Amino acid sequence: MLNALSVRNIVLIDQLDLTLEEGLTALTGETGAGKSILLDALTLALGGRGDASLVRTGAESGQVVAVLQLPRTHPAREALRENAIADDEDIILRRVQFSDGRTRAFINDQPVSAGLLQAVGRLIVEIHGQHDDRALVDAATHRAALDAFGGHESLAGAVWSTHDALVEAEAAVAGQRSIIAEAQAREDYARHVVEELGELHLEAGEEEVLAERRQRLMTLEKAAEEVRDADEILNGPMAPGPVLAGLMRRLMRKADAGAAVFQPIVEALDTALVSLDATSDALEGLKRDMAFDPADLEKVEERLFALRAAARKHQTTVDGLGDILARYAKDLEMLQSGEESLKALESAAVAARAAYSAAAAALSKAREAAATALEKAVGAELPDLKLGSAKFIVDRQVDEARVAGSGYDQIAFHVQTNPGTQAGPILKVASGGELSRFMLALKVVLADRGSAPVLIFDEIDTGVGGAVADAIGRRLGRLAGKVQVLTVTHAPQVAARAQSHLLIEKQAIEEGAFVRTHVRRLDGKARQEEVARMLAGAKVTDEARAAAGKLISEVS
Repeated sequence: MLNALSVRNIVLIDQLDLTLEEGLTALTGETGAGKSILLDALTLALGGRGDASLVRTGAESGQVVAVLQLPRTHPAREALRENAIADDEDIILRRVQFSDGRTRAFINDQPVSAGLLQAVGRLIVEIHGQHDDRALVDAATHRAALDAFGGHESLAGAVWSTHDALVEAEAAVAGQRSIIAEAQAREDYARHVVEELGELHLEAGEEEVLAERRQRLMTLEKAAEEVRDADEILNGPMAPGPVLAGLMRRLMRKADAGAAVFQPIVEALDTALVSLDATSDALEGLKRDMAFDPADLEKVEERLFALRAAARKHQTTVDGLGDILARYAKDLEMLQSGEESLKALESAAVAARAAYSAAAAALSKAREAAATALEKAVGAELPDLKLGSAKFIVDRQVDEARVAGSGYDQIAFHVQTNPGTQAGPILKVASGGELSRFMLALKVVLADRGSAPVLIFDEIDTGVGGAVADAIGRRLGRLAGKVQVLTVTHAPQVAARAQSHLLIEKQAIEEGAFVRTHVRRLDGKARQEEVARMLAGAKVTDEARAAAGKLISEVS
């Protein structure tokens, strides 16, 4: 319920606090009294476009505050919670309009964007008439209105959920295809790398082992030259051993013959020969220790250089080649398993599309039936609203190739105001008065099926009277039994049916220095007098008062 509307410092309105009751509230008054200003103020509070001209001349700013009471489960409260706004018992919408055109918006004293204020406002209040940008003329609301009328909550929910599942499944397929495409782009090179590195039979730490062995073999190769030279000297043609042995034998014979003078030389030569034998033995031992195949060094170097060349090619270390091999082997494995995964994902996507198609088809069929029922229900309201020759049409465009959370259908409310004329969108075809009455007929039909809790009708009875005005009043009364209704009216038949009657009038302030709009609650005789004025015009007669009293009593 719209519990209270407070407007402060807006032009022509000064410190106005207005409480609006449940049921049907009629706002009446002379033309120009300020009824539209009240609606402008409320529209501003609900997130409508700001206007610097609303601020009184000389004032820096003005503000309008709407205090609302809503059920705990109302979508507007859910919107507050989703945006981390305090969900207090009362919801307070406040808008500040500055004289330079800027505005500031607040919900429960928390600063918010004008867009969020408008989104919350749309969930609470619908204004029909001069402010129809907020009402059912917006084709974007027509599908939801039809679903609400048809009670399609579960069917629509199934379409949304299967649509989400389909989008997710198709995204998974697209992602897997992208992975496979990347793998395929690298497939030839990956196969080359796996074959090349696989032939190397990589072993962890092999480079260090090969380097150490190569160094030892190179050391041995250099030492072998010296060993050959020593062997040539000790054991070659010019070897000293045989020469010294021959010399020692000659001298021994002389010493044996009595030439003792040679004995020290013989003994020295004997020692030298023993040393030479020991040297030869040591040399033979060294030769045995150094025995290796020269081809070994070539093989070691070939292996080591091949590993290092591969490492340079792949810009890694020799030990890192194993990771390179594993990575490309995984790519090839992924390509193979990825194809299998893709088939599974594609099957899941086909199943998801089938589920979506079934849900969307069921919803579309239900919408077809609901569209017929809605056309009939709205059509039944039109004759009494002086729209008997008009037709209300639910334009339903079905595209079974359409994949959307809302299903196959595009829904728009069209009207045909006269036989033989072209039907078209309700906002383009209907005149101002017709539009308001079409909206009233719609809201009567939709009141208990997804309607906003507060409906405001701005002079929807313009240009009609008598039975048509009475029909409008009766329908507004029916609506007020389900939602809160405010109507700005010039029709006594409408005002007489209201549970609450507010009179809007101008007041001169400070000896005419400026004028303000004043709102006064009417009861009893005062209400009868206002209805009489609406019946009689400028001069209220006793007959008009009597007629007003009778009208009020008849509809009460």
